[in-house]
Amino acid sequence: MDEKTTPFNKDSSAVQAHLTIMQGVIQRMAENSRFCKTWCIIIVSAVLVFVVRVEKPDYILIALVPTVLFLFLDTYYLALERGFRASYKAFVGKLHAADEAISPNLYVVETTGSRLSHFLRSLLSPAIWPFYLMLFLIIGVLFFWLAKCA
Repeated sequence: MDEKTTPFNKDSSAVQAHLTIMQGVIQRMAENSRFCKTWCIIIVSAVLVFVVRVEKPDYILIALVPTVLFLFLDTYYLALERGFRASYKAFVGKLHAADEAISPNLYVVETTGSRLSHFLRSLLSPAIWPFYLMLFLIIGVLFFWLAKCA
C-alpha cells in the first residue's frame, strides 16, 4: 500500500457517515432545484399579474429576467447533483469491489469533461427544458396577446 491510500473497513462508521453526507448533499441539490422552480413561478406570476393590471405589454419582458436567472441556477444545481451522484456511485463501486484502500481525495467530486459540458448536458435535461420552455411560451403568448389588445 502506498502513501496516497488509506486502509478502510466498509462497515466502519466513517464510511457510513460519508455515504450519509453524500446522500444529504444530493438531496439538498434536488431540493434547491425544486425551490428554483417554485420561486420562479411565484416571481413570474407576480410580474405577469402586475403587467396585466397596468396593461403595459412591454413590462412583460421583466418576467424574462427571473426566468433566465432561475433557469441557469436550476441547471447549475442539477449539474452539481449529477456530479455528486457520480461520486457517490464511484465510492459505492469501490465498496462493492472490496477495494481495501481509498485515495486521499475521497471527498472531491471528480467529473470527466469540462464544467461547461456538464452544464449544457444538464440544460438539455428533461428536468429543466420543458419547465422553462413552457414558461417562456406563456410569457411570449401573454406578450403578444396584450400587445394585440392594447
